[in-house]
Amino acid sequence: MDELVPGGNAPLPGGALTVRVPGPFDVSALITDDSGRVRDDGDFVFYNQPSAPGARLHGGTLTLDPPRLRAGATRVTVAVTPADPGTPLGRLPAPTLHVADRTGRPLVRFAPARPGRETVLLLAEVYRRGAGWKLRALGQGYADGLAGLARDFGVDVLDDTPSAPAPSASSSAPPSSAPAAPSPRFPATVPASPSHPPRGAADPDGFLALVNSARARASSPPVSPDTRLTGAARAHAAAMAADGRLGVETRDGVSVYRRVTSTGFAYVTVGEHLVSGPRSPAEFMDHCLRSEGPGRTLRDPAFTHTGWAYATAGRSGTVHWTVLWARPLAPGDLTRVAGEVVGLTNRERDRAGLPPLAVDGPLTAAAQAHSADMVARDFYSHTAPDGSRPWDRAAAAGSTLRSIGENIACGQRSPAEVVTGWMNSPGHRANILKPGFTRIGIGFEGGGRAGTYWTQLFGG
Repeated sequence: MDELVPGGNAPLPGGALTVRVPGPFDVSALITDDSGRVRDDGDFVFYNQPSAPGARLHGGTLTLDPPRLRAGATRVTVAVTPADPGTPLGRLPAPTLHVADRTGRPLVRFAPARPGRETVLLLAEVYRRGAGWKLRALGQGYADGLAGLARDFGVDVLDDTPSAPAPSASSSAPPSSAPAAPSPRFPATVPASPSHPPRGAADPDGFLALVNSARARASSPPVSPDTRLTGAARAHAAAMAADGRLGVETRDGVSVYRRVTSTGFAYVTVGEHLVSGPRSPAEFMDHCLRSEGPGRTLRDPAFTHTGWAYATAGRSGTVHWTVLWARPLAPGDLTRVAGEVVGLTNRERDRAGLPPLAVDGPLTAAAQAHSADMVARDFYSHTAPDGSRPWDRAAAAGSTLRSIGENIACGQRSPAEVVTGWMNSPGHRANILKPGFTRIGIGFEGGGRAGTYWTQLFGG
């Protein structure tokens, strides 16, 4: 069974799948093509409309049969909401996604970061890749219920509530009632207005001053603007506004992290805020500082540079923000990061009464090559597209060790975060604490769909 982190993906077998989120939650699904937009009301599967071709919701379990989806469907986005409408997810147990095959064999588990005020959480998307299907972990939250989620996917939801402002992912007020069955209308795509800030303006709206004031109150150093990050933010905000929805990856298939590296900005750590709704820097700051996760990113002392932009969708008038935070990759950073991962790993082994692992040259070369390969060839797996496995890569790098093990991860922003994640996963923990391993190599690369890619290669 694969344990995924945000941005991670896993291949799916043919045939039907079951999707469950145990606890006081409702599961729903939106069926779309590559544009990320629904085609008609039959594409929205939720408690008031529990079935569609290839998708059926029964007793809290969503059954998906991707080959039987309606013609042209290439993606199913799975969301979870509280069973009690209007209750923030932060007041409930953390939702965990469980995916199994038709026989009940577990395939994927995804436990996202605990939500705060959000009332909807996009957990995963099942998407077509070539002749097969894959699942990608998401973990994106909304604060305005199923109605806001549906609208972002192209559904104009008609309900009995009074007219309200355009929905936004940053709204703090939940809907007063659960949405009625959607009655969609499908407008043509409307170009987004130009993104901001304008070229040549370092801080036209006082955004940077607000950010650094908040960071100073948290005793974090100030961040500096970077034109490359701003260029990447401008492109991503405009693409989200044109799509009419938030996403780490937009309809053009480009992730926000790839936009960063395509400008020539190599990073050792990266973070982002993708938000819709705030109409000014002050409103954006209020959104971030009201929520634990976004506030933690804004104040993170690891970040030294930032770039920001916002764009307004032409039809709805909703403002879409992209704010990027990063620390550029400096000489020696790869060695430092790898050393921190090794140190944290050996600390866990010491706690278990095991001897430390020694850094191994061939294992390090193989691990670094695999992290770089996952970014370059856009995959996340122990098996590379050419079929090579961890022991193949170790041998190709010159290793003569008889026993090889591998941990991989993506999306984590620091050595501490990645080692903690591995230790919280039984399979990865077993590799770290395996008595027979004596050597280790670490790989790290940024720029793929999930931002950062980590490889931990063991040998004995």
